[in-house]
Amino acid sequence: MTTPFPFTAVVGQDDLRLALLLNAVSPAVGGVLVRGEKGTAKSTAVRALSALLPAVAVVPGCRFSCDPAAPDPACPDGPHEPGGGADRPARMVELPVGASEDRLVGALDIERALAEGVKAFEPGLLADAHRGILYVDEVNLLHDHLVDLLLDAAAMGASYVEREGVSVRHAARFLLVGTMNPEEGELRPQLLDRFGLTVEVAASREPEQRVEVVRRRLAYDDDPDGFAARWAEEEAAVRQRIVAARRLLPEVSLGDGALRQIAATCAAFEVDGMRADIVMARTATALAAWAGRTDVLAEDVRQAALLALPHRRRRNPFDAPGLDEDKLDDTLEQYAGDDDGGEDDPDPDGPGGGGGGPRPDDGPQSGGDTAARPEAGEGGEPQASGAREQAAAPAAEPFRTKALSVPGIGEGAAGRRSRARTEHGRTTGARRPRGTLTKLHLAATVQAAAPHQRARGRSGPGLVIRRDDLRQATREGREGNLVLFVVDASGSMAARQRMGAVKGAVLSLLLDAYQRRDKVGLVTFRGAAAEVALPPTSSVEAAAARLGSLPTGGRTPLAAGLLKAHEVLRVERLRDPARRALVVVVTDGRATGGGVARSASGQGGGPATGGTEPVAQAGRAARLFAADGVASVVVDCESGPVRLGLAGQLAGELGGTAVTLDGLRADSIAGLVRDVQGTQRTPRRAA
Repeated sequence: MTTPFPFTAVVGQDDLRLALLLNAVSPAVGGVLVRGEKGTAKSTAVRALSALLPAVAVVPGCRFSCDPAAPDPACPDGPHEPGGGADRPARMVELPVGASEDRLVGALDIERALAEGVKAFEPGLLADAHRGILYVDEVNLLHDHLVDLLLDAAAMGASYVEREGVSVRHAARFLLVGTMNPEEGELRPQLLDRFGLTVEVAASREPEQRVEVVRRRLAYDDDPDGFAARWAEEEAAVRQRIVAARRLLPEVSLGDGALRQIAATCAAFEVDGMRADIVMARTATALAAWAGRTDVLAEDVRQAALLALPHRRRRNPFDAPGLDEDKLDDTLEQYAGDDDGGEDDPDPDGPGGGGGGPRPDDGPQSGGDTAARPEAGEGGEPQASGAREQAAAPAAEPFRTKALSVPGIGEGAAGRRSRARTEHGRTTGARRPRGTLTKLHLAATVQAAAPHQRARGRSGPGLVIRRDDLRQATREGREGNLVLFVVDASGSMAARQRMGAVKGAVLSLLLDAYQRRDKVGLVTFRGAAAEVALPPTSSVEAAAARLGSLPTGGRTPLAAGLLKAHEVLRVERLRDPARRALVVVVTDGRATGGGVARSASGQGGGPATGGTEPVAQAGRAARLFAADGVASVVVDCESGPVRLGLAGQLAGELGGTAVTLDGLRADSIAGLVRDVQGTQRTPRRAA
């Protein structure tokens, strides 16, 4: 077994280490979510924590880690007699992102259950993690059905496995620790709220600290055992401090003054529900015990707020996590008078460092409140051949949309947009299993076995079941898609009022993509070239940030934008062939340039540089999507008294449909969905 990197040897990351240690002192705090960029020791610190946890007493031979002092009366391996336990190290169980449902909750031997009528149950990872740590790396990439199972187990402290009338229940109380890179997507709010604490980690910008990180890592890689031995004394000291804090924890007093501060803080930051208040109270108590005190001080409440509230105050997916520390200090000071032990001013450098500090809000750009000089004429074309790049316009207020769906039935990753064959959903039929049987279709299995009972010598009441008789249930649910936005940022879109409306519409669709668990990508075109502003990703936050800073100006290389989008889809099909795409082209349909390489000057041209050739090039590029059967929607941004209808023509070449900006709203989008599906079902002529 590989020697883990010592917990005390991790350089910096004070908030991360403190949050993990508080959960070691009081598992009731509810776990930790670690958010941060790659390469910041997130996984290293979590894996090192298990070596510091005290041993747990278990019933010998019990696969579900029952406590000998209070065994679970419903344990599948029970009943157990009290007493006679044995100590073993605390476990840290890792849940892979691609794990199956059976691997998480356990599996029943269906063949033995049908043929012999016995409950042959193989425990899963939830049973292994009972009374230990369940660690999920890249937790934001976990499939929705596994998230649902985790939520159920975390809420009830037990795991239930039910299948065709056979049920098993066992205790599953664990410390949930997750790590994630926000650039790869956000968590569902329900799972986010299940983590007691959250910390943001980032690599240090101090050269000396970075040097020390490299020095320790190289020393560990050269001799893991020797490196761990050099830190053994520090590890033992922390382990003893955890034990002492656990013993002191029941004696810590949480006075009414501290409780009022906690309640006032949660109310001031408008967090949902009461879980935040409870987590803050448990965290403040654990902080006092960790400091060796029996009274909770104002500094404990402040530190608890910085760890327990940032991920709970998010109002939508694009809000940056964090707290306004000035507002926090004002609230604590206002309710500090009656604190039994907290007359002291809140200490901004409380135990383990500040942590959870605010990040700059993603507000309007510097040019958002001053109108730039329009460079587009009445019809939307640039009036000067040397059109300058304009500052980014702020997005209009987003609105609620209904789903755009890809027609047909796919087999992509589980989500909430388009119809698909999935492991979950309504049963639509049966087939022979490919590999391990996961969802038994009981009626089809009985029908397959019934004609052979006499030949197999059946003599008792049970069926004689063979492997060839088993049938896997086929189910239909929903999948997530790749929503690729192709956005016109040229001079014809440069009027600030129109671009703000365009960004608001795209932002609304991004919110919808977040809720439906899609991947998103962003291609923009302007000047003489198109570029991939954001490769396909699960992070709609990253897409919203790129959209907010999108400048406009120059020619309209529509063909280049479509060709770039076609190349993005080609590459993505190689990476994820099962995920189907929906292309959303946001443009007025004009084409005044066909180049694919950015010019040195980046300047745009006037109407004289256009003509019919750029439009013809765009049409040929659009027919590539139609030939591939890619579902598409053109959001028509044309405005002004003269309308050429070019966006509608482009939609026809794409084999999709066109809709105005107003048509994207919830009250008018239902017809659009029908149009998209009807158009995509119509056979197309290949280019």
